[in-house]
Amino acid sequence: MMFKKQKRLRTQSKQRAGAPLFTYMQPFSLNSEQIRVLRTNLEYARVNGNLKSLLVTSSIPAEGKSTTAANLAYSLASIGKRVLLVDADLRKPTVHRTFKLANTVGLSEAILHRETQYTKFVDYVHELDLFVLTTGSLPPNPSELLNSQNMKSLMQELTDYFDYVIYDAPPVTSVADAQILASQVDGVLLVVRQGYVQKNEVHKAVQLLRNVKANLIGYVMNDVPLEAEKNYYYGEK
Repeated sequence: MMFKKQKRLRTQSKQRAGAPLFTYMQPFSLNSEQIRVLRTNLEYARVNGNLKSLLVTSSIPAEGKSTTAANLAYSLASIGKRVLLVDADLRKPTVHRTFKLANTVGLSEAILHRETQYTKFVDYVHELDLFVLTTGSLPPNPSELLNSQNMKSLMQELTDYFDYVIYDAPPVTSVADAQILASQVDGVLLVVRQGYVQKNEVHKAVQLLRNVKANLIGYVMNDVPLEAEKNYYYGEK
């Protein structure tokens, strides 16, 4: 299949904005090792069932969901999986900044123009062997767009082609977008930033996900005070 373009990643940290891609910049760090543990758990979970589309979200903003989604996507791509990272946060997108992409077209256009092959809106980051679908233009009605039949058919087409499709979604308690998408994917990861998010906010997020019968497969705990730099671990439901 033909994709929009090949993008070479500029590796200097001063040129990067958005989520830190530590699995690429610091592959031997403890954070990177914990993402590999998460990757291994996902691979094992996949053996026992269908787990190709994955939603990464959080209860509230600034818990590290975009960092988790980007690093998990690259980690899976690094072992030869065909991975697409989708920026499904049509309100406050970050993925295009992480990978230095123009974001002139993306998910919004792929949804609105289903007659056009979605590959025309997907970027290929050559250095990472990773496919990325940025948000494109920000619509006035994100929830309606994500809940459309066009979006459902697009998600199915993406799942059919890629080994993994990872959706970076808005926080659950902020808007309905994450709930809408959670009901359409194979699994959901909830990022929880310790010492930042309140327990009642996490409980509310979990309940909202359960309300749409989302498959909450686990939690990614962020800022856990273990040993130096060891900020991520995977907890099963």
